[in-house]
Amino acid sequence: MTIPAHDHGHDDRNERWEQQEEAASAATRDIADVPAVEVITTTAVHLMSAAAVKLGLADDPDSQLDLDEARKLINALAGLITAGAPEISDMHARSLRDGLRSLQLAFREASAIPDPIGKGPGEKWTGPVN
Repeated sequence: MTIPAHDHGHDDRNERWEQQEEAASAATRDIADVPAVEVITTTAVHLMSAAAVKLGLADDPDSQLDLDEARKLINALAGLITAGAPEISDMHARSLRDGLRSLQLAFREASAIPDPIGKGPGEKWTGPVN
């Protein structure tokens, strides 16, 4: 049995690793220029969008509805908004809270057996939503 003189697969893996490292470094440099308020609000909007999809409010409600996943996303969103609100302007915080409340109400409507008031997703941080 002969051992190959050169393992091209290993070179390919090293090259992919180097490319990933360069991309991560570039992303880190880019994120350094982004204000915290923008990172917080962008993250909140992504959580809101994902929760809306899981609540069946998007293109294909029959296949996308997943209340367990929606609950997790709404809980994370409520925690982020509650913790982040003092760090961002009232204007940003108010619109994020409105979006969160809309998702919490949509969750309650989508549930066959609604949670008791104060026990729904995110209500640990926001208080009862009804």
